[in-house]
Amino acid sequence: MNVLTDNLSLYGDGLLGTVELTVYASLLALVLGFVMASFRVAPVGSLRVFGTVWVTVLRNTPLTLLFFAVLLGLPRFGVVLPFELFAVLALGCYTSAFICEALRSGINTVPTGQGEAARSLGMTFAQTLSLVVLPQAFRSVIPPVGSTLIALAKNSAIAGSFSVTELLGTYKPLNELGYSVIWSFIWIAVGYLIVTLSISAIFNVLEKRWGVPR
Repeated sequence: MNVLTDNLSLYGDGLLGTVELTVYASLLALVLGFVMASFRVAPVGSLRVFGTVWVTVLRNTPLTLLFFAVLLGLPRFGVVLPFELFAVLALGCYTSAFICEALRSGINTVPTGQGEAARSLGMTFAQTLSLVVLPQAFRSVIPPVGSTLIALAKNSAIAGSFSVTELLGTYKPLNELGYSVIWSFIWIAVGYLIVTLSISAIFNVLEKRWGVPR
């Protein structure tokens, strides 16, 4: 227990860093995922191709490699940002591909007649998607989106290897101070459990309120 009590501020900073990474990267992933899902079902061929390439490349690229590409590659092109922001970009873009596919699967569950009826009333593609299709698709994608964001929270551990303050990175100073590695990782695991259970609880509430009855 002294591993936690003696280093409460260190664990607190790590937990706060993980929460911030998770929240900011989740917001970016949801926005990009929505945009790419819209592209993938758009009537414009170039948008569909762009969305397909985005999803295919990111889903088949290891996250660690993407971190290297963003944190070490972008500065070579004059893009210099704090490491925390680079980590948010890497996590958000990577997760957006999975959010996109979850949303697209939900869109595909909406009967095509719904979209045809909306278009027959003179609604544009954007209006049909935002006002008719997505509100119905949202109900069926709550569980997979929640699972994807839980995975994002755990993937944030990679950021610690790139000088970003987060929960897993706390084991390094603790190890240098001579604390038990086993207990250090146990309390780190408890921290991740708090984050993931919080996300799960939020999406359980959303599912009970708006999810599709089973």
